[in-house]
Amino acid sequence: MDKILPRLPFAEWIDNGVDWLVVTFGTVFDGISDFLKGIVEGSVEWLDMMPSILLAVLFALLAWFVSTRRIALFTLIGLLFIDYLGYWYPMLQMLALVLTSVFFALIIGIPVGIWGSQQATARKIINPLLDLMQTMPAFVYLLPAIFFFNIGVVPGVVASVIFSMPPTIRLTMLGIQQVPKDLIEATEAFGSTTWQRLSKVQIPLAKPTIMAGVNQSIMLSLSMVVIASMVGAPGLGEEVYRAVTQLKTGVGFEAGLSIVIVAIILDRVTQHAGKKKQGGITK
Repeated sequence: MDKILPRLPFAEWIDNGVDWLVVTFGTVFDGISDFLKGIVEGSVEWLDMMPSILLAVLFALLAWFVSTRRIALFTLIGLLFIDYLGYWYPMLQMLALVLTSVFFALIIGIPVGIWGSQQATARKIINPLLDLMQTMPAFVYLLPAIFFFNIGVVPGVVASVIFSMPPTIRLTMLGIQQVPKDLIEATEAFGSTTWQRLSKVQIPLAKPTIMAGVNQSIMLSLSMVVIASMVGAPGLGEEVYRAVTQLKTGVGFEAGLSIVIVAIILDRVTQHAGKKKQGGITK
């Protein structure tokens, strides 16, 4: 059956746009690639300088300070178990990739969320973009990342940043918008500026919701680990991907279990981070 309307060459437009960006801004992308690669590799080298037992103890103490004794104990046992399995260095690579991705997702996402919470026009622009980012299949993010940054750790970081950013933006906007209006009116009555209202009232009260967005961003970034390994990102995801391609069930289970342990640690620590400072958790 003949089509009434001609086919829209949308794919060709996208390809031409990507080619133009690569040719025009190739130097910029190379600089970004070197910068991100330096951060990830430098973090791995710095963490790997310490003995695994010492680093596990330090992470456990940090978990105790931020959350609870139980989580600290689980952190210590879990990290030592990963070391015992022989996945300590891949775990450090994955952790550096995840933390770098989440860091850039937060420094971009939180200001955007604050902006969207203050401007209705900004929300009308941001929300459709977030819908697109959250519904787009994760594999699609890897395609332009490969063209712009070649294969390796950098495309994994870029794809993880884009994939994990929406929860931070959404929950930052939601948390600030949920601050009671009578408190906002009181600050305005006392002549507070917009920045004073944000820094003294809205952001502190919205902190639990913002931390929930941080938690979700970390979880989404971890979910990209295995996918990013398909474009050369190192770490535990690479071990899982190699096990899948070589049909090594045991190795895949070990590496997957290591990812689960790291995910539980990061999830529990970030869940309790805001509560402990507010005095909600003492055990």
